[in-house]
Amino acid sequence: MGTLLRGRHFITTQDFTKEEIDLMLETSFDLKRKFARDELTPWLLYKTVFMIFYDESTRTRNSIEAGITQLGGHAHYLVPEMMQAHHGETPADTAKVLSRFGHAIAVRHCAFGQGNKFLRDLAANSNVPVLNLQDDVYHPMQVLADLMTIQERFGKNLKGLKVGISWAYAESHLKPLSVPQSQILLFARYGMDITLAYPEGFDLMPDIVKQAKLNAEAGEGKLTITHNMDEAFKDADVVIPKSWGGFYTIPNPLEADKYKDKIWAEAAKHKDWICDEKRMSLTKKHSVYMHALPADRGKEVVDSVIDGPHSIVWDEAENRLHTAKAVMALTMGGRP
Repeated sequence: MGTLLRGRHFITTQDFTKEEIDLMLETSFDLKRKFARDELTPWLLYKTVFMIFYDESTRTRNSIEAGITQLGGHAHYLVPEMMQAHHGETPADTAKVLSRFGHAIAVRHCAFGQGNKFLRDLAANSNVPVLNLQDDVYHPMQVLADLMTIQERFGKNLKGLKVGISWAYAESHLKPLSVPQSQILLFARYGMDITLAYPEGFDLMPDIVKQAKLNAEAGEGKLTITHNMDEAFKDADVVIPKSWGGFYTIPNPLEADKYKDKIWAEAAKHKDWICDEKRMSLTKKHSVYMHALPADRGKEVVDSVIDGPHSIVWDEAENRLHTAKAVMALTMGGRP
């Protein structure tokens, strides 16, 4: 197992071996136990992480900010409107400055066609780790917490575990593709039997799906795509129904802002794509319901499911703290 993660960027789990991800997970479990026992973990004493948020956040911001505090460091919360980036300062120049001031740069930037490029530009010019707090392609912090939560319920050997990842109707905003994309990429590496369901036209990025299929082949898993939501629930151990924007329902996904009305109109045709008790009855008796949150209650999921006995969303949310701490501890600290 490779243990030298110090100084590494955390933009996608694809950049790490399975053994390195296992190290992150083991560190997360260790930190969770110490948190439960109220043990101090001053592993990043006096270290600074700069958090740049182009998009709203509850779990991500607070897991990073609370996490670095619990590790003995400090977080700076930055919004572009209050930075010179708002006046055109480049990602390269921003990275060169902030990496001289502190020990990591953490960014959320979900604009389609812009976010991941912004993070890559930062990483290419930063002398400290760049941590992805969600972009338009990946959400590695979320999927690491998802995997930890699944391991808590089903053990470390997840080969053959049946997971249904499904699009669901929502009205709050055009949610990024990054959560389901990160899930199919990472879950496949652990040998899970994944069914990905969405209405026709609500595709994920083709290159991500292609890579996920390669991951499934290498990890002895399976990735099946269907346009029937029920098929994702049938005999599932884990169901993750969540909306994502129909960026591929228009000719050019990069023009999503211009054609939002058309995307919403397409989504409105599928209001019946909701996680309810009837669909949960298709799953195995011991099945669990997961969601990255916030969920559009009454649209993506009914209250009786998200608040019911199958739901583990609060464990999933808490694990965002422990996995974030693990990533920071290993990339910002770790052995020299």
